[in-house]
Amino acid sequence: MVDLESEVPPLPPRYRFRDLLLGDQGWQNDDRVQVEFYMNENTFKERLKLFFIKNQRSSLRIRLFNFSLKLLSCLLYIIRVLLENPSQGNEWSHIFWVNRSLPLWGLQVSVALISLFETILLGYLSYKGNIWEQILRIPFILEIINAVPFIISIFWPSLRNLFVPVFLNCWLAKHALENMINDLHRAIQRTQSAMFNQVLILISTLLCLIFTCICGIQHLERIGKKLNLFDSLYFCIVTFSTVGFGDVTPETWSSKLFVVAMICVALVVLPIQFEQLAYLWMERQKSGGNYSRHRAQTEKHVVLCVSSLKIDLLMDFLNEFYAHPRLQDYYVVILCPTEMDVQVRRILQIPMWSQRVIYLQGSALKDQDLLRAKMDDAEACFILSSRCEVDRTSSDHQTILRAWAVKDFAPNCPLYVQILKPENKFHIKFADHVVCEEEFKYAMLALNCICPATSTLITLLVHTSRGQEGQQSPEQWQKMYGRCSGNEVYHIVLEESTFFAEYEGKSFTYASFHAHKKFGVCLIGVRREDNKNILLNPGPRYIMNSTDICFYINITKEENSAFKNQDQQRKSNVSRSFYHGPSRLPVHSIIASMGTVAIDLQDTSCRSASGPTLSLPTEGSKETRRPSIAPVLEVADTSSIQTCDLLSDQSEDETTPDEEMSSNLEYAKGYPPYSPYIGSSPTFCHLLHEKVPFCCLRLDKSCQHNYYEDAKAYGFKNKLIIVAAETAGNGLYNFIVPLRAYYRPKKELNPIVLLLDNPLDDLLRCGVTFAANMVVVDKESTMSAEEDYMADAKTIVNVQTLFRLFSSLSIITELTHPANMRFMQFRAKDCYSLALSKLEKKERERGSNLAFMFRLPFAAGRVFSISMLDTLLYQSFVKDYMISITRLLLGLDTTPGSGFLCSMKITADDLWIRTYARLYQKLCSSTGDVPIGIYRTESQKLTTSESRKIASQSQISISVEEWEDTKDSKEQGHHRSNHRNSTSSDQSDHPLLRRKSMQWARRLSRKGPKHSGKTAEKITQQRLNLYRRSERQELAELVKNRMKHLGLSTVGYDEMNDHQSTLSYILINPSPDTRIELNDVVYLIRPDPLAYLPNSEPSRRNSICNVTGQDSREETQL
Repeated sequence: MVDLESEVPPLPPRYRFRDLLLGDQGWQNDDRVQVEFYMNENTFKERLKLFFIKNQRSSLRIRLFNFSLKLLSCLLYIIRVLLENPSQGNEWSHIFWVNRSLPLWGLQVSVALISLFETILLGYLSYKGNIWEQILRIPFILEIINAVPFIISIFWPSLRNLFVPVFLNCWLAKHALENMINDLHRAIQRTQSAMFNQVLILISTLLCLIFTCICGIQHLERIGKKLNLFDSLYFCIVTFSTVGFGDVTPETWSSKLFVVAMICVALVVLPIQFEQLAYLWMERQKSGGNYSRHRAQTEKHVVLCVSSLKIDLLMDFLNEFYAHPRLQDYYVVILCPTEMDVQVRRILQIPMWSQRVIYLQGSALKDQDLLRAKMDDAEACFILSSRCEVDRTSSDHQTILRAWAVKDFAPNCPLYVQILKPENKFHIKFADHVVCEEEFKYAMLALNCICPATSTLITLLVHTSRGQEGQQSPEQWQKMYGRCSGNEVYHIVLEESTFFAEYEGKSFTYASFHAHKKFGVCLIGVRREDNKNILLNPGPRYIMNSTDICFYINITKEENSAFKNQDQQRKSNVSRSFYHGPSRLPVHSIIASMGTVAIDLQDTSCRSASGPTLSLPTEGSKETRRPSIAPVLEVADTSSIQTCDLLSDQSEDETTPDEEMSSNLEYAKGYPPYSPYIGSSPTFCHLLHEKVPFCCLRLDKSCQHNYYEDAKAYGFKNKLIIVAAETAGNGLYNFIVPLRAYYRPKKELNPIVLLLDNPLDDLLRCGVTFAANMVVVDKESTMSAEEDYMADAKTIVNVQTLFRLFSSLSIITELTHPANMRFMQFRAKDCYSLALSKLEKKERERGSNLAFMFRLPFAAGRVFSISMLDTLLYQSFVKDYMISITRLLLGLDTTPGSGFLCSMKITADDLWIRTYARLYQKLCSSTGDVPIGIYRTESQKLTTSESRKIASQSQISISVEEWEDTKDSKEQGHHRSNHRNSTSSDQSDHPLLRRKSMQWARRLSRKGPKHSGKTAEKITQQRLNLYRRSERQELAELVKNRMKHLGLSTVGYDEMNDHQSTLSYILINPSPDTRIELNDVVYLIRPDPLAYLPNSEPSRRNSICNVTGQDSREETQL
């Protein structure tokens, strides 16, 4: 081993660590040879080629010099023609010989020498082995024709006056100009425009044709009419324009032949040039060209990046974006990789949009296309996802790449990004504003189960409306609903506000109540100057500061409002009678217009809170009355707030000790231990003490822990909430958390059943017959439909099937396209639905952005489209707080000290309050809640014919039984019992009603002659009604048979009529004098209960209380 190691040679010096530290000092004794590599550029030819051809700047200078020489030669030819005296005679010698002065000849010879030398040199440098290729080029031939005769005349003086067609140098000048433009673009490192080059070629070709024709005709007519240059120009213009006056015509056959030749050349060359120009113009129209750099620096613009542009998406964006007055001067640049759709092209040709919208076909991943859109100068960039794709994850990946590309190209450009899947949201956290579709969708679906029509409330708040929808309708509810839909969220600094400046140093609830009472505005939140977090209803303990930013709901913002006192309003009683009607419209003397709103200032004199306006009116013989509503204090104290309503769980107070112990063992309040995706907001909610085994989560299969196989066997105390989805995605987390929020009482927590497939058997097993709500999520598998609007086909048909089978079931669903909402609970012969369809068309013709709002399923909160929330992203450009407020309302974000959205139901014991203003005062003074709207349900007004039809349907069973009793009492007693049993709940044990109706009809036909005409008509109507009713009975029979086959009890399955007798709608921020009605649901923003918890008492009694239930008496005590 030692010998082997000794044989290893030592490392050379350059590899030693010492030499590495010393650098090249250890290499000084090494023998090294420096080798220089050349690419044959040191030869004389290569250096000339580098100077004349390869070098961009020197080549540009040489081509510019060559272009100048050609123009100079043409100018010398014109000077020679002008100086020449026309000779007399018609000899052909005048064609071949001209009069040329010596100085002019010298200049032309000099130009010819330089041009010929340059041409030969460039030919030599570009020579590649084929000499004929260089010689037979048209520019080389023209150069020989124009230069060689002048050079020969140097050695042969008699040829100095020989005619040389120097005017043909114009074609060489055209060729030099084209090369010069190419070198110019290369030298300044800019992309040349093919359209510019083609236009330049066309113009230069046309000029060369005209100049050649002018000079040729003038020269050939030297033996004819002896035309001058101006006459030749006149003739050429008249001829090429196909006018042909005939006053100037060529005489000689040579000039005529030349004209024919030039016309033939023009007919061949010009159409080719025009065709290429038209092709480039069409391609430019498809790609959209460029957005001007000068316009980008002088005007403001935003960029909209989409993968495919549809007409609905475009119109929603344009209508919402340009609804704001300060955005009228903005340009919208659309960057889309696909070709412009025909409908989009038609819309963009409308003058209102053609001057402000620019379409560019290109990709956001290419810097060249981003430069075309001037992304670095844009005020904002909106990046929208394609929700119509089957693979939404792939669509999100494309959106993420677009956002990264824009951020890399223009770091200072604000980004507004729409993402579909919540698990992909963390990739674009750098964006200024992000809207995740599934987060908002599932949150609204969940809140619709607790607070009815929350989706409609949010949709109306984020849409820009003038409040003029439905004002032409004859129905009162449409007027009220349409006017209140104009309310939006605005902001203003407290000290700059007329609404709220006087409430500095007062409590938040005091400011909210009195601002609504005096101005009709609803103060919902504030933000400190030094804090970025928005607080919704921070509660009565929050004191308003002068620098606070106030967020309020109103028809329009304060800056666009004018004020006048109530005394001035009394002088003009134009609109007074409008409010004394029984309907009590929620207008509060607001006169809405396009830009301004006039608001009446109420009497600000001090008035006792226990005055006559707040006291309960005496009723008949009753001498006692309830106490009046307490006033809202300027600064809240401990005794002014019912802390039990805020901090205690009333559901726990009414339970027995055993139930309380069992509930405490079952539930605990805390944060979920695991987050389903990165970026989910931690929410305080109800949790189980122990994790349930996975086998127990299967409701339809028993396991070793339980033997239940259907929802009925579990014995749930509360009604179910069933979610029918295609897959269990991460977005369901945002559906479950609001239903398990910490502020909800434990006894009101509804069991949640996830149904991944919905055949009839699975629906019955999961307890659809006693479910509170059925939530149907949009099916992603239907996104592959060829027609975009067919993406909702599967969802619509499934919901319609559920509606027909379980008409009493509350079904909530979400669609891709808002236009498809008209198919929800579709009735082909429903006159009221047809009337609403006509109203929707009229509102759309008037330019409304909310034409779909009068559809009964949308107004009632049974259906919504997530595409409606695209406007939330658009509004964030003007109102950067809208996304934060919407997330707080939906419970997606929780800010310490911020309130939450809930609801309460008006019962018969609460009607003594009478008006919305008194309700506002009661809530603010007792619990600190701030109401923001009313969900009202009314009986649907039917026509006389419809009322008769419904009445006949309701009485048909009685009429049939009476008729059967009179006959069967004489014939068969058991047949009558069978008939009575057929209308009982156990109808599956007897023949179908369709067969019985046919038997009954045959009996009527046999006894027909004995009845009078009136009785026969009545029986015919009853028979038709029975036929209709039998179809519903067949559906009921089908469901009950399946339930019995599955071993399920049929108790709880309710048969309902096939008509809807009620309609529901929302009144956002109604006026103080609006009457409250029985079963009204009031939307509340309740203060955060955790904000009032003492730090030293973490007891159960101080745990979180929740929104009171809608049907229970554990609501806010009025």
